[in-house]
Amino acid sequence: MIQNPEHFLERDGGSAQVLAHARLLHKLARRFEAVAPLAFRQAARVANFRLGVVVILAENGAVAAKIRQMSQRLCDELSRGGTQCSGIEVKVQPRQSPFQSRSSLPKGLSGAACDRVGALAAGLPPGPLREALARLAQRRQGGS
Repeated sequence: MIQNPEHFLERDGGSAQVLAHARLLHKLARRFEAVAPLAFRQAARVANFRLGVVVILAENGAVAAKIRQMSQRLCDELSRGGTQCSGIEVKVQPRQSPFQSRSSLPKGLSGAACDRVGALAAGLPPGPLREALARLAQRRQGGS
């Protein structure tokens, strides 16, 4: 007979507490989505619950500030859902976009740009600026 993973989690004492906490967080997240203004439903999410305090992650500082202003009303609404909420802690944590660039790669100069920078360097008096521009002019697109 095949049993779902929840069956095994409920049997073990330690994992039963984790499962109960996960269910509580899921319940709070659904309640938050139901009572939060539409603009905040996608810009903030319930992250944790400890000692009566609901921890909410906001995508940016503006959303976090507004949630802090509304914290008492949100706390009252979350308490009406059956979980006693004594406060709300808001933290800023932007969501990671899978399409967002993680690091920037150095970009080379085009041949025309290198020629122009080289001409500029040739017209300058000897010094650090001329040397830096001359090194830059030697670079080609995609190479150093």
